Order: sequence, then structure tokens, then C-alpha cells
Amino acid sequence: MEQIVAFDIGDRRIGVAFSDPFGEYAMPSDTYFRTGDFQRDVAAIFEIAKSRNAALIVCGLPLNADGTESVQTQKTKRFIDALRKIATVPVLTEDERFSTLQARGDLVQMGMSAKHDKKKKNVDSLAAAYILERYLEEKKRGDSMKEETNNYEEDNIVTLVNEDGEELSFEHLLTFEYKKEWYIALAPVGEPEETSEDEEDSGEEIVIYHLVGGEEDEELETIDDDALLDEVFAEFCNQYEDFEDADEAAELDGDEE
Repeated sequence: MEQIVAFDIGDRRIGVAFSDPFGEYAMPSDTYFRTGDFQRDVAAIFEIAKSRNAALIVCGLPLNADGTESVQTQKTKRFIDALRKIATVPVLTEDERFSTLQARGDLVQMGMSAKHDKKKKNVDSLAAAYILERYLEEKKRGDSMKEETNNYEEDNIVTLVNEDGEELSFEHLLTFEYKKEWYIALAPVGEPEETSEDEEDSGEEIVIYHLVGGEEDEELETIDDDALLDEVFAEFCNQYEDFEDADEAAELDGDEE
């Protein structure tokens, strides 16, 4: 039966956890020790998922306590991007803040010494289980917004309703941060509207909105400041280019290893 596999990706070790066949709870499994060969490690992790007939892969994304990204976040993203290139199932990310601390605390309560040789292995796999538990809990709560922003399947479509009540479909291109604010870039789906010769190269095939509000009441806001829109569009181009060049980035990281 199909399962969900979760990975806690570190520089030296990768914790592994699996769901039960019904996706109700998470179980810590093994710890994979990285070899120093980037591509080999990526392939090995996917083989672990395949061995359990995984229908979905969830990878922990390390963030700072305030939710901002760190150097470790970028390194983990490179690994995840490389995994997505070879995976035949969806690969999602899940906030892993405090999962390692929680795992260490639980092991101490179980009486395992901090110097115990097995603790490092158990911490990684237990942290992966906490990552998977968080994903399963959010899935049960129907957290559709998180599903849309982290889902890299081909059917990556969002529907918006305009002022006239008309439903418009867009492809989600990228959700990105610029000057501590979050934005989302979309591309219209369907038949393109007729444009004049002056409008052909205006770049209006990409729409960028400002994300405002909290997770529960998040809204899309138009950007009326032309100067700010130009800045945000330039930032989108930079980040989207980095996303498209994930293969090259992974190879460079592999050479550094």
C-alpha cells in the first residue's frame, strides 16, 4: 500500500520517517549517512522512498525562529530541488522549526544520554517523524493554501474571482519574498486576449500580487505603485531564474562536496 515518506535533511545525516498506509500517523525509521557525493545522496534518498512505494515525499525546511531563511535553508532547498528533478511522485516541503529540539527533548526524557552514540541517529529519524506528523495534521485540517504554495505537481492552478464575479484561472509560478514582504507571481491560463501591437511586449502575461494578512485570512492585493511593481518584477525574474537553474546549482553544490 502507498505511504508518505518524510526526510529531515542535514549536512551529514538524513532522518527518515514513514506514514502508516492510511496516512494517519508517522513512524520514525532509519538514518541515512551522506557520502559527500551530492547526486549519489539525492538518488539514494529517492530509492528509500521508492522502496516503501511512497506516493508523496515531504522534506523538512529549516527556518530561523522568526520564519526567515538561513544558509542552511538554501542548502536544503538545493537538495530538494535536485530530488524533485528525479522523483516520480510529488515532493513537498514542511516547516521543521523546533522538530530537532523536540526530538532531543523526548530522547532525554526516555533516558538516552546526550553522549549516547545512537542518539544522533535517533534524533534525525524522530525529527523526520515530527515533520511528517505536522504535515498530516495540516492535511487533516484542510490547509489548502499551504498545499497550493508547496505543491509542484503539473496541476498547479489557482482560481481567482474578479470584481465582476468572473472566475479566472492562473498557473502559480512563484511565491517569493522581497524587502520582508511576500508576493505571488501568476500566469493566466487559457486563451490569450487579443492585444494591440503596442501591448504585445508589455509583459502582462505575468501577474504579481502582494500577499497580505495572516495565514487564516490571506488576501491578494494589487500593486498600484509602478516603481515598486518594477522592483518586485525584477526580483521575481532573479528568483525564478534561480529556480529554473536548480539543476546547475545542484551540480555546483555536488562539486563543492
